[in-house]
Amino acid sequence: MKRVSLFGIAAVLSLGLGACGDDNGSSSLSEFDVSSSSPNVSVDGENSGTLMDELSSSFDVSSSSETFLLDSAAASVWDTTKITYTLKPFKGPLANPHKGFTVPTGGTWTFVPEFEYGPYGSLNNRAWDLVSYGSGYQQWNKLNPEKGVYDWTELDKLLDACEKNGLGYALRVLPYTPSPINGNDTPTEKYDWTPQWVYDSGAKKVTATLQGKGYRAQVPVWDDPVYLQAAKDFGTALAAKYDGDPRIEYIDVRSFGEWGEWHASHLDGSEMPSAEIEMDMLDHYASVFKKTLLVLPSSGAGEVYTHALNIGIAKRDDGFIGIPGRPDSLVRAYEAGLPTIAENIAGYKTMLNYTDVIPGGYLKWTPDRWVSAIKTAHLTYYVLDQDSDDGYEFYKDNKALADSMTHVIGYNFTVTKAELLTIAGDKETENILNITVKNSGVAPCFFDIYMVAEFVDGSGTVLEQLGKTVTVPKGTFKDEMVKEFSFASSVPARQTNVAALPGVSVALSIYESEEAFKNGKNPTVRFDNDGLQANNKLLLKP
Repeated sequence: MKRVSLFGIAAVLSLGLGACGDDNGSSSLSEFDVSSSSPNVSVDGENSGTLMDELSSSFDVSSSSETFLLDSAAASVWDTTKITYTLKPFKGPLANPHKGFTVPTGGTWTFVPEFEYGPYGSLNNRAWDLVSYGSGYQQWNKLNPEKGVYDWTELDKLLDACEKNGLGYALRVLPYTPSPINGNDTPTEKYDWTPQWVYDSGAKKVTATLQGKGYRAQVPVWDDPVYLQAAKDFGTALAAKYDGDPRIEYIDVRSFGEWGEWHASHLDGSEMPSAEIEMDMLDHYASVFKKTLLVLPSSGAGEVYTHALNIGIAKRDDGFIGIPGRPDSLVRAYEAGLPTIAENIAGYKTMLNYTDVIPGGYLKWTPDRWVSAIKTAHLTYYVLDQDSDDGYEFYKDNKALADSMTHVIGYNFTVTKAELLTIAGDKETENILNITVKNSGVAPCFFDIYMVAEFVDGSGTVLEQLGKTVTVPKGTFKDEMVKEFSFASSVPARQTNVAALPGVSVALSIYESEEAFKNGKNPTVRFDNDGLQANNKLLLKP
């Protein structure tokens, strides 16, 4: 802990400089926090320890700050002002990047007015106020129509549309879905999204039966070596194109099974590959993706799940609320220092009709179960609902609850204390902003953040930066953690101190990169405090 040196204060007090502040609002040393239980101050040093202790505690700063010494040799006259800021919580939904809620975002048509459930549609679907990233799937055969040939055109258009609307995108590339199978004559290409060239190269298929309907279906042999190599080659190409792309929030490794979920639960006659093959696929993805977050889909379990955590692959669960214990299964990923991701077992309207008969049925959706699932799993990401219409209905019924949980899911930075000290000497003036910030969410912040303090005028125009940018590395600001930060700068005595000008305030900002700040961009992360400006900066108010 570093603190300002206070040598020579007794002499200042003995000269009567401890009187009340002058007419311009500056205050004297007597206005520091001195305990009312020990008001006696003696200039002979006998009782001065209490005052010195109190004054020293007023200047405590975090280890990230610089040392500022103001002793009798450097400053013979002191004029000190302390401003304590009023801090209140932010009201309403608080969407922030790299955490929070999503709704299905199937294409660029999501953002056109003609789509009634979209953010600009006729229904005025305010569920989008909670959404921080889009999510959806792409077909492998569309992205990779020929061997060595890739078509990213439509995906890039969707990523650009999401970015334009302030959203990232969570990507799934599916090799197979039984959803369109509605009879024995359903064209294979409707549901088997493994490229035809893979089969032409020698990969094998089997005929399976769709459970409950009896329809025949052609299914890839998931451990066929030709199939496996093609799947790895696609992963390599995907990484070459998108690893580190800021538009991508995370990528599910969807190499096997129905919907790429690593199971063949609805297809009699289709078998998943061995755990060794599954782990080998995860190893390959981890070897080619160095920057973008990878995710193991819901049915990856047992030693495969353990292996995924060991190589830094996060976990999603698609059975939330409907199946007991599913939130608990994600705690392992949280404890491994990785984001947790979830999706309900079915749409909101469907889950309202569940009967809570276990086993053999599913638990119904209730507000208490929803909140408990988010908190138990320490969720960073959650699919608000599986379809746009369900998301719309969900938000209509649960607006206040959903809004409140935007302050809970993932990280959530709340400034709990803020004080500005201005210490004027005959050679220089020091401005020191001390703030206390709590991560009041349920998960760590999984990206680097860059915290900035600035002096601004009444219109919000930046006058100058206060102190240096403070960097907080990813994963170090954990849930329920409280951190103290200080921003300090000095002004030569003969120069104007911006902090003392009429109408000047302090604005706090959180950036995702220091370059964004230096290039004059607005911050993207918002504090959970009243006083947020349109540019996402927090204006501190006395």
